[in-house]
Amino acid sequence: MASERIIIKSRYEIEMMRRAGKVACDILAKMRRAAVVGVTTGELDELCGAELKKANARGLSKNYPTYRPGEGFPGYSCISVNEVVVHGIPGPVKLMDGDIATLDLALTLDGFCCDTATTVAIGTIPPKWQKLLDVTLETLNLALQHMRPGKRWSEIARLMQHHVERHGFNVVREFVGHGIGRDMHEGPKVPNFVTAEQLRADFTLRRGMTLAIEPMVVMGSRDVDQCPDGWTIYTKDHQPAAHFEHTVAITETGVDILTDGRSPMPVPEAGS
Repeated sequence: MASERIIIKSRYEIEMMRRAGKVACDILAKMRRAAVVGVTTGELDELCGAELKKANARGLSKNYPTYRPGEGFPGYSCISVNEVVVHGIPGPVKLMDGDIATLDLALTLDGFCCDTATTVAIGTIPPKWQKLLDVTLETLNLALQHMRPGKRWSEIARLMQHHVERHGFNVVREFVGHGIGRDMHEGPKVPNFVTAEQLRADFTLRRGMTLAIEPMVVMGSRDVDQCPDGWTIYTKDHQPAAHFEHTVAITETGVDILTDGRSPMPVPEAGS
């Protein structure tokens, strides 16, 4: 986390983030359509890279410095298949009928960041896997429906955790959402669950906050491990995982989703 300081954004900054969000949404849609049986995760990432170049945007995963000592992350995006929860490395793995794949894209455009993710079914997946996807997306939408100024984040996180667990799934604890703006990772940390530790870092939603909300839900145990590459995170019991994410801004009455593909409004003067 670059900083725990919560940075309130101006209208100008929010509209610039929406411009970035529109690009990310459009690229993710193209990747989703291309995610079919037989395509490799590396080919999907190449598509992502080409689209980023067209938009004059930069993928924030590419060359991320903590990937390996002396190396940067090789992908423009993270693509996580089946039991991989997050940070899947694009490469030669072919998508097979019955797989699920999370497409996770963070980018920066003209100095402003956004972060978004979706989990897609490849071919025909088992009904319980489809339920996992449905519940994870419902959990994200539930959070967005209840967010508004004056609410404590723990109230939202409790709703998210309850929704997941009452359907028989679990929330991953090691990874949470985050503030976002000119940097990909800003304060605060935005968990999808409630613990005593998280309550000590609780915060109140305020107009102008910009947050990446990203429930990560698993079918079996919530315990995860890391591959020897030092990056890829997978479920210890090898049960599937799903992940949906939007970047949002808190408004006077609720949230404004900045990565839903809506065209940006006219950008006001900087500082307004």
